Amino acid sequence: MFESKLAPDQQVKLSGFNNLTKILSFNLYDFCIALNEEQKAEYVQYIHDKYSAKKIEKIAEKIVEIIQANILAVSIQDYDPVGASTMTLMSDIKGGGTPIPVSYKAHMDKSHITSHTYPDASDPNGICTFRVDLDVATCGEIIPLNAINYLFEAFECDVVYVDYVVRGYTRLANGKKIYNDQKFNSIQEFMKPEVKEQFQFASDINMPQSNIWQSKFMVKQLPTENYLLHPEDVNHPDVPAKMELLRNEMLEVYHMIH
Repeated sequence: MFESKLAPDQQVKLSGFNNLTKILSFNLYDFCIALNEEQKAEYVQYIHDKYSAKKIEKIAEKIVEIIQANILAVSIQDYDPVGASTMTLMSDIKGGGTPIPVSYKAHMDKSHITSHTYPDASDPNGICTFRVDLDVATCGEIIPLNAINYLFEAFECDVVYVDYVVRGYTRLANGKKIYNDQKFNSIQEFMKPEVKEQFQFASDINMPQSNIWQSKFMVKQLPTENYLLHPEDVNHPDVPAKMELLRNEMLEVYHMIH
């Protein structure tokens, strides 16, 4: 609960406030090959170090800066044995990280960034995966999609699902309701060409009439070394078969099949 300097009977004036709620969900998968049980444990530790709650908190801070919001409070948690969660509450008063007066903090709890990580080294074939679910929810003029290129840069993305939903309505000066304040056809319109070029597959499921968009991606074939904990293992006799298993695993996740 945030303290406010407003008097008990004092109201926050919302005249002209943009009531649209915009939610960006960024769900990514990263894949890796473990050649034995020791490497599985090493992979889990590697993920814990690289994507700890503290480090993902820094990613959230950068998102807030990019979309020109302001941080109100942060909560982070690492889990035993694996995983991390973060939550960043933010205001929709534009400012790019600049602290806002306490009196404005009373009604800003609908804007937040949450993240959850899911390392998985349980596959018997040694195909390890790391999943991140990151949601950016705002209420107002801020456009979460402006941070999408940074999200692709901040994580190692082999398979990615991006969902975007706009809900609610706001009114124009003449009283007419509008249900979205920005027109576009695809999430991919917000992505840099150099980001899109990293992926072999990309597809959309878009329902602009319902303010729902989804784009999903699968990375191009990368050198084998990219998926090994130790590049010197590239000539290990098990690697070619495991690379085939890894690619099939990516396809299954991309197409959501067994």
